Amino acid sequence: MAGFKALKGQGHWPTLLAAFLYFDFSFMVWTMLGPLSTEISEALAVGGFIISEGQKATLLSIPILAGAILRIVLGFGVDKFGAKKTALVSQAVVIAVLFYAYFRGAGITYDELLVVAFGLGFAGASFAVALPQAGQWYPPKLQGVVLGIAGAGNIGVVIDFLFAPKIAELWGWESVFLVGAVLSSIIFVTYMFMAKDAPAEVYTVRPKKLKDYGKLLKDKDTWWFNLFYAVSFGGFVGFAGYMKVYLMSTYQADMSAFGLDMLNEGNVKVVAGYFGALCIFAGAILRPVGGAIADHLGGIKSLYIFFGSVILLAILSATVTLPFGFAILVLFLIMANLGMANGAVFQLVPQRFGKDIGIMTGIIGAAGGFGGTALINTFGWSKGTFDGYSAGFMIFAAVVLVALMGISLVKTRWRTTWGVAAGGRI
Repeated sequence: MAGFKALKGQGHWPTLLAAFLYFDFSFMVWTMLGPLSTEISEALAVGGFIISEGQKATLLSIPILAGAILRIVLGFGVDKFGAKKTALVSQAVVIAVLFYAYFRGAGITYDELLVVAFGLGFAGASFAVALPQAGQWYPPKLQGVVLGIAGAGNIGVVIDFLFAPKIAELWGWESVFLVGAVLSSIIFVTYMFMAKDAPAEVYTVRPKKLKDYGKLLKDKDTWWFNLFYAVSFGGFVGFAGYMKVYLMSTYQADMSAFGLDMLNEGNVKVVAGYFGALCIFAGAILRPVGGAIADHLGGIKSLYIFFGSVILLAILSATVTLPFGFAILVLFLIMANLGMANGAVFQLVPQRFGKDIGIMTGIIGAAGGFGGTALINTFGWSKGTFDGYSAGFMIFAAVVLVALMGISLVKTRWRTTWGVAAGGRI
């Protein structure tokens, strides 16, 4: 697409690459409890602690919730201290937590895992650092594709699902934390040398005070963007975090048969990881495509397409008992549209809040984290209450419909006010 070609000679590509790598591996460790959920549950059971559906959902949602809260904190840090310093401090906390989980090993308790889960929230909060740091270097007309590339670091969760179950099978689930700690340390050093904060002539840093947060939270557009991103990114990260639990409880027999017949793989947990990775890959890799499409069509029209598709697919999943292969296809398409919607939302954000992109990325990113937390707990509630996920899919479809109606309410005002001088298509 033209948007990708236009990046040549613009901005600072080492920083864009560093932001991608930092977010990629941060996202990987942020969501690593999801693909390890079955292994951790079995390890706790050996120690005499039987984890319920609700407790499992809580454990998986804590990193998402912590990441949501910490995004606001790190967004403030980006404006106050700069993106690079904020990123390095946050990454150091993540590395420490990963090594702690590894050295505690099989003796770790559920309560300790909750603390580890909170620490992993610092990795999820990297979103509030990587995106503004990349975006600061580029003009408004390229924000969709630039933030899409930086945000495509969420492909890290695909790495989780591909390799974490297999590593756990070969060397124990604790070893996954060691691998994460080592890789995070490598990224720490790489980022330290490659990333660079934009100079004053390119981007003027405007440190914010708490009252500035309050002012932005009074702006009704902030809340509209919060809703849209709670649906798009919240949906993506929520499905990613709960994907293995959903597949294991719904299609375990199908995956076991498929694994033995096609993959020569008898461990159904590993096979679940492969199918989870396939679905999540769609959303991760298509985020920059969604941003580029929004640059071309406009963010509003793009969100109509992406959200509308998700509603239909979620209703299908809720009302029809899908064969395994078709269910995977539907999940793949849901994740693809949510990923592209992420890119479309952040094609609009810097055009509306360009002078406050650091703080707004934190606020809106936090909304996405809250959305993911809500989705995971909704699916956990649906399974625990009705022994199925139809209610969860219907509730999600209803929330996406509300967001779609919201777009209809704001589109004319946006296009005739700030959109006129935004510098990109609305």
